[in-house]
Amino acid sequence: MTSHQTTQTMKPATAAKKLGVYLQATPAEFQEGVVTRAELTALQTNPPAWLEELRRNGPHPRPVVAERLGVSIAGLARGGVTEALTTEQIEALRQDGPEWLRKERATQAEVRKEGARIKKRNAERAARSDDRRS
Repeated sequence: MTSHQTTQTMKPATAAKKLGVYLQATPAEFQEGVVTRAELTALQTNPPAWLEELRRNGPHPRPVVAERLGVSIAGLARGGVTEALTTEQIEALRQDGPEWLRKERATQAEVRKEGARIKKRNAERAARSDDRRS
């Protein structure tokens, strides 16, 4: 008995998310089809010109915008940014440095600092626990 191996596919929205691009900015054939795992791997390892252009200039999806601005996705929403932005628009926001962006960056820095503190504390607890067992 031979086993049949089915090709795994994903919706274009999932593939766009994995590629870090805004789905509505991708070519129509990408938006309307399905993407196999092999096709996704090929797009990641050897991106076509349209994908390189989207990654370079956008429009970028909110997770990419948030990362480039150094804030959370919720911070973007609090700042009124709900749409995809181009690289040029992201740079303009950085240059303008609105109050909401400064505040959200400070909040994000505190979150990272607290996360690092908790990680260090947990590592120390684990080390003490291991010492007691020995």
